Amino acid sequence: MGRSGRSRHQKRARAQAQLHNLEAYAANPHSFVFTRGCAGQNLRQLTLDVRRVMEPLTASRLQVRKKNSLKDCVAVAGPLGVTHFLILSKTETSVYFKLMRLPGGPTLTFQVKKYSLVRDVVSSLRRHRMHEQQFAHPPLLVLNSFGPHGMHVKLMATMFQNLFPSINVHKVNLNTIKRCLLIDYNPDSQELDFRHYSIKVVPVGASRGMKKLLQEKFPNMSRLQDISELLATGAGLSESEAEPDGDHNITELPQAIAGRGNMPAQQSAVRLTEIGPRMTLQLIKVQDGIGEGKVMFHSFVRKTEEELQAILEAKEKRLQLKAQRRAQQAQNVQRKQEQREAHREKSLEGMKKAQVGSSHEVTPRRASLGLSEEFDDLDYDDLEEDDLEDDDIEYFCQAVGEAPSEDLFPEAKQKQPAKCPGWKMRETDRGKGRFSDQKLTKDKPQGAQGRWGPKGVSWHRGRGRGRPRKRAA
Repeated sequence: MGRSGRSRHQKRARAQAQLHNLEAYAANPHSFVFTRGCAGQNLRQLTLDVRRVMEPLTASRLQVRKKNSLKDCVAVAGPLGVTHFLILSKTETSVYFKLMRLPGGPTLTFQVKKYSLVRDVVSSLRRHRMHEQQFAHPPLLVLNSFGPHGMHVKLMATMFQNLFPSINVHKVNLNTIKRCLLIDYNPDSQELDFRHYSIKVVPVGASRGMKKLLQEKFPNMSRLQDISELLATGAGLSESEAEPDGDHNITELPQAIAGRGNMPAQQSAVRLTEIGPRMTLQLIKVQDGIGEGKVMFHSFVRKTEEELQAILEAKEKRLQLKAQRRAQQAQNVQRKQEQREAHREKSLEGMKKAQVGSSHEVTPRRASLGLSEEFDDLDYDDLEEDDLEDDDIEYFCQAVGEAPSEDLFPEAKQKQPAKCPGWKMRETDRGKGRFSDQKLTKDKPQGAQGRWGPKGVSWHRGRGRGRPRKRAA
């Protein structure tokens, strides 16, 4: 059999690389994007667009039903390594956006002042650049104007930074940066502008004709005398095809980037194309915890120190009462468990006493049958069949009060049947009285006498055998 295409060193290196990739992927932040409450069609589409922005480190096909609570989502997020929740909800007055950090918070609540869907943004562009390869890597986060405007602004910047994996500028591969997420803070209006762009890098310094040739777009050269006219002046091209490049977007590439003419140490222009969605956010409040907890900041409600102290005291009382209830519940559970154990032991003792009493009742019966205590030590396999048959016949005589028929014990036909006490008297009285073999009349006794026989004698006495049939005269 031929050897495999890879050596063991190659297999080991590949396995180590896969393990390293899995560890790196697990170390990155992950997110859930979903809606809560009654959401309309536009809000559901906005949720899908925001989920598209967070790819690939998000659950693209997440489905949250109405019966699922926030606790259910938190319980599922732990094993999956999810670190953030992005929740969109709608009320009668406005749309709200919540950003939660798992597992202990905080929770930032924003009011969505305005928003535009991806389809609205793309339809307003002349040319849009959006393809699936752009969403294979997380976007580059750019924060603007998040200066020293308060602790809540610093907390917002930290939360947005933790949404995406960190970047090492010395080791980053520029080919993995295909998108850009811009969050701009306006200190005057205290609003955030949420924008999503596609990144394109093109070489600069070449004529428009050369750019067309590099892009494999051949213009109409029927009016040109030589191809040098196209390369030198770009004749035949409209002015609208020229891209507005300048010092604001021209840079020197540190490494090669996918694209025609993008070489290291060459001048290239970075161009952004908005691909949506677009939102305008305003911070409402900051809470300690997941969805509920102490309000650390509020944009509209201001409380004095006395009110804050009263709120803390009320919360402390609620926590103490909750702890007391839990302790009382634990005591009740332990008490019920002890009661069950005591009842179980009492029941076992009663069962043991009943077994001991039944054994004492059997002893006189064995003595009446002529069985000694040594009979318990005997092995029934060592007894002869004749002895067993004699014991059965004697037991039947003691229980029923008469000798069994020959059909009941066919194996003992050759032997003399055991005679019960008073057999002579019963044989002399045969034919007259209750032991006669005459046929029963139609007026058969009913009720207890019919079931149990005359004078309450059971029809099913003995070792599970029925009453023996009487022989015909």
